[in-house]
Amino acid sequence: MDFLDVFMPTVWFVILALFLLLYVILDGFDLGVGILSLTSPGEAQRTILMTSLGNVWDANETWLVLMGGALFGAFPLAYGTILKALYGPIFLMILGLIMRAVAFEFRENAVNKRPWNLMFGIGSVMAAAFQGVCLGTVLSGIPTDASGHFTGTPWIWVSPGSLLVALTLIQGYVLIGSTYLILKTSGELQRLHIRTARLAAATTLGGALLITFTAPFVSETLRQRLFDPAFLPFFVVLPLLGVALIVQLFRSLALQQDVWPFVYTVLLFILSFAGLGVMVFPAVIPPSVTIFQASASVSSMVFMLTFIGVLIPIMLFYNIYNYIAFRGKVTSE
Repeated sequence: MDFLDVFMPTVWFVILALFLLLYVILDGFDLGVGILSLTSPGEAQRTILMTSLGNVWDANETWLVLMGGALFGAFPLAYGTILKALYGPIFLMILGLIMRAVAFEFRENAVNKRPWNLMFGIGSVMAAAFQGVCLGTVLSGIPTDASGHFTGTPWIWVSPGSLLVALTLIQGYVLIGSTYLILKTSGELQRLHIRTARLAAATTLGGALLITFTAPFVSETLRQRLFDPAFLPFFVVLPLLGVALIVQLFRSLALQQDVWPFVYTVLLFILSFAGLGVMVFPAVIPPSVTIFQASASVSSMVFMLTFIGVLIPIMLFYNIYNYIAFRGKVTSE
């Protein structure tokens, strides 16, 4: 292959990974707050939770839309195959996001807020759970023919491995949502979410360890990668960094710090993504279809890159500006 035939698919793989990471972090705490709203002690406290999202939740979801469009343009084969395999969970995930959006807007002006509270919380759980199902199915492997087209059943996503990843991702979102609320609230409500963050950190860690230990038995490709001597340094350094961050996370929660629990949680998400990237690259449809097989023409990817190169800084700027403009604690007043 020519240099560009290797370089451009790799660049787009990194761009898609960046979009997915930004979505999981930004909409992750958003979904986590939605899940936590189901256990909120009262309507006044729940209103504070909803208000903390009021100016950021819709901007957070733009990264998911951008990732879908970029996947279609850069890796059309992967777009078609993955969607065909995962129509069910993707439909249910989008339904959950729609339920959240409708409930968020209608709740503000409703006299009886209970139905909209329930709809918002259930939509958050649905979106988080089916994102986990999609991730678990992709990591387990999607069966394809020699051309990279899907050959499995419509229910391929119903499996114990997908369920485990879904439950772990829900706990991960609850963790990052709790640390976001530690940053945005004060008093008893903040202390409540320090407790939920401790619990969610423990359950997320347990789920992540279980996924790591079962991965070699679920996928031959993952087993080969995990025990490949060439990748051994990555799989030694990443867990050690993870342990250090987990220790710091629990320490910051014990000290009741405002900012650092969220920072350490974000770093843990980034570290987890790095581990996933090392495990699957260069596959875009694990286990067999690589980014080089599934990519669009080089001219198409170069053309898209000229526009996305301008769009990414703009989106990052308005996201950063948004968080700066609405920084600080949310109170009942």
